[in-house]
Amino acid sequence: MRGSGFRVHRYAVSRNDSGVYFLRRPAYIAAGKSPSFNPSRAQSVMAGHSQFKNIMHRKGKQDKVRSKLFGKLAREITVAAKLGLPDPAFNPRLRAAIIAARAENMPKDNIDRAIKKSQGGETENYDEIRYEGYGPGGVAVIVEALTDNHNRTAGEVRATFTKNGGNLATTGAVSFLFDRVGVVEYDVKVASADAMLDAAIEAGAEDVSSSEDGHQVFTTPETLREVAKTLEAKFGEARKAALLWKPQNTVALDDEAGEKMLKLIELLDDNDDVQNVYANFEVSDALVAKMSA
Repeated sequence: MRGSGFRVHRYAVSRNDSGVYFLRRPAYIAAGKSPSFNPSRAQSVMAGHSQFKNIMHRKGKQDKVRSKLFGKLAREITVAAKLGLPDPAFNPRLRAAIIAARAENMPKDNIDRAIKKSQGGETENYDEIRYEGYGPGGVAVIVEALTDNHNRTAGEVRATFTKNGGNLATTGAVSFLFDRVGVVEYDVKVASADAMLDAAIEAGAEDVSSSEDGHQVFTTPETLREVAKTLEAKFGEARKAALLWKPQNTVALDDEAGEKMLKLIELLDDNDDVQNVYANFEVSDALVAKMSA
């Protein structure tokens, strides 16, 4: 069952509460780059709950961040419900949005209001926009936004890049450095690493990453829904099921450039229109400790 092309990662690959993805250690072996698992390189692809989230928490911004997060989650729920049926059983995107909201302890009333808002005649029309650019040190950055005003959002995102050592590029400038993948996440207590691996292989997944932070099962965009359904039948509802941009490699930053990069990410994420930020860089634990102080 465990063919040479199936890579098992014993390290976390996860999204933090703010929808920010960035790297700390060498990236996973990209699909097609190696026929077998290489444990010396299979390290954390995206720092999860232990980096950016902790920095924000210790800076005393937790309440502000959570309020902003609920607003972004509500916007995604409304857009998903408006684009499809308002019933999550028949709308995969809406179901994924609701799962994400529950994972962040968003009140049920907020979720219901966001769904009902999609059925109102005066609902704002949000468009999905992807911005691509470069941060300090040549780091590749992808910004996903839901906006009702293209000019406003583009201007704000461009200004944030420019004022923080980066520059906004054209669509397609850096996305080739990432893989578009599906991810299904479970808490670590749901199953052992081996049990999750076996279930993921049976479900048709592409990759598995297990650590103390949980299990992440990677799929192709096309198989995400089916893999998620199969795993749910075995382990229950996942804490996350969504598409994301997974970096193929990383750019190692010294602490000076890393601090500037983290600041850029923080400011991008602070924009109400920005839903997710992805970047392919590594920072040291020492820098995280410094910024968390």
